Amino acid sequence: MHKRIGMLAALWAMSYFSSLAAAPMITTDTLVAKELQGVEIVETPRTREIQSNVPLRIWNSSDLLQRGVTDLSDVLQRIPGTNLRDYGGAGSMKTLGVRGFGAAHTGVKFNGVMLNESQTGAVDLSRYTLNNVGVLQLSVGDDQDVLVSARQLVSVAVLSIETLRATFDNQQPHLSTQLRFGSFGLINPFLRYEQALNQRFALSASGEYTYYEGNYPFLLRNGIFITHERRTHNRMNEGRGQFDFAWKVGQNGRLNGTLFYHNSYKLLPGMVHFYSALSGEKLHEGNAFAQLQWQQSSDDGRWRVRMQGKWNWFATHYRDELATGNVHDADYNQREAYISGAVSYQVATQVFVSYAADYFFNNLSGSLNTDVRPYRHSLLQSLTGKYMLPRFTAIARLLLSVYDNGAHRGTASKDAQKLSPSVSLSWQVLPAEQFYLRAAYKNIFRMPTFNENYFYHFGSPMLKPETTQQYTLGLTWQHQLTRMWQALFTLDGYMNRVGNQIVAVPYNMFVWTNINLGKVNSNGLELTTQQTLSLTPRQQFMFYASYSFQHTVNRTDVTTDSYNKQIAYIPKHTTAASLTWRNPWVNLSVTATGMSRRWATHAHYDGTDLNGFWNVGFSVHRTFPLHKAVLMVRGDVKNLFGQQYEFVANYPMPRINYQFTMNYQF
Repeated sequence: MHKRIGMLAALWAMSYFSSLAAAPMITTDTLVAKELQGVEIVETPRTREIQSNVPLRIWNSSDLLQRGVTDLSDVLQRIPGTNLRDYGGAGSMKTLGVRGFGAAHTGVKFNGVMLNESQTGAVDLSRYTLNNVGVLQLSVGDDQDVLVSARQLVSVAVLSIETLRATFDNQQPHLSTQLRFGSFGLINPFLRYEQALNQRFALSASGEYTYYEGNYPFLLRNGIFITHERRTHNRMNEGRGQFDFAWKVGQNGRLNGTLFYHNSYKLLPGMVHFYSALSGEKLHEGNAFAQLQWQQSSDDGRWRVRMQGKWNWFATHYRDELATGNVHDADYNQREAYISGAVSYQVATQVFVSYAADYFFNNLSGSLNTDVRPYRHSLLQSLTGKYMLPRFTAIARLLLSVYDNGAHRGTASKDAQKLSPSVSLSWQVLPAEQFYLRAAYKNIFRMPTFNENYFYHFGSPMLKPETTQQYTLGLTWQHQLTRMWQALFTLDGYMNRVGNQIVAVPYNMFVWTNINLGKVNSNGLELTTQQTLSLTPRQQFMFYASYSFQHTVNRTDVTTDSYNKQIAYIPKHTTAASLTWRNPWVNLSVTATGMSRRWATHAHYDGTDLNGFWNVGFSVHRTFPLHKAVLMVRGDVKNLFGQQYEFVANYPMPRINYQFTMNYQF
């Protein structure tokens, strides 16, 4: 009862936020503006990375083009400390873990509002492409801005996807058309329209379709024998559409809205085992959501208010034609209703405070007789304080999480509530030098997913939440080395501790179940550099490199074979680099990503290791001005040297492959 009362109190608080907007307001772009009274200082992405209290990586649309990336997984592989799970091919499932934490600890934000996957806990990033992306951002720890939703604070790290938005610059219609095609039957047409209808209302709409046959060749190693095989049962048909609007409400307010729909039909390739890769699995997915975000600030900039609302629906239909009697076939439907409110106030020149409250309801229904139809009420509230001097910034937060669980059939999982503190600091060491030291601590916990709680035999409603402790210490430095040469460096070390880790153990010879058992220690180091050499105003060399060391080991039980061994699928060493030459003729990029050996099992059994690899790519593009239009032509070669590698054991990735892109805008 007290939890429901707390939820009602939070909803009342949100309505109170609305009343604060009665005073004259002005908008503030929190993505690029510092919180200084009466002054809005626009910051570049590189400046934000340098001054951030926590590790922050930002890629805008220009970076995506210049560094030769073609999809979201390309970007994530080049960010230090990330662990990508990729099952191979354009439509395969892709999930992201950070610094040794599982993918369920990584939050994903789309146009300012958090996405959710209550069934598995891990958002499948293959549902989103770069065709309509304006900015990608990955932050490990809490955001610099005090005006954020409480839900954003629940995650260890947050990947933010901001799509291209219509501007108010002029009222002429603008159209962007693109066609990408490539190896193994890849075809991807894309269309985007945007227009400012007047000086207060702008809209955009985009749509794309992807077909991928996915029958790529690969090398199969079986002992001393190597054979040439070809991937089968890997076809994908996928479509997505999006509509956005921006409305300057009243004298100074702003309302943003997004409608999103995604539908895919995939043949799921089987695990390659010896010389067999049989599979009859099919997956049909549908996802639709609608979201609104309203933000305003008072004339003097001291008050800021932000409210968000969202409705999300996600359905999966799984079929296995090789299973006798269709015993594996299942349909699932997830639904979510979400509302959030936040308010911040500048108490003094250097002091800011904020309060945020989020409520969301999730449920899951399935077609199996064992489905218990679970649901969950979640209430999150946060208090934030920020102290900012010209060379020093400190942010402290306290998050209260309350979860009320239920099930229409069977036993519900345990309710939970917890207070989670976090603090972060940044100090500019020298007043005339862009050299910063930063430190951060965060305590957070993760609720079990619906699968972990309720999946037949495998799930357990008695699970406790996973607890995490994060410690980070780092430095950033940006310097103009010469008149033509600018360099940026970041170095971060971290120490993470996980308790009550949810692991699967055998209940008997045939049945496994989830229990709270594991302890994981993760220590690591991350290094990045970005350097620009400007030979002339129209010629530049741009170099980017990253390196990550991760020592993530199981510390659960000293008597087990897996004790003190590197966690499965987490490499100790990963690295990435790109070199770009911008010029008036043809822009060139050479890229490389690599990682050391990994293991597919926690105990490192013989034959379960995955070899390290280097993946080298090459990209060229040229832009042609055509009267009032622009034509961009681009070619990409991926895995240039045809190396055979895997992210997930027995799911080989494509060897050398090609893509060609034409983009026409007017």
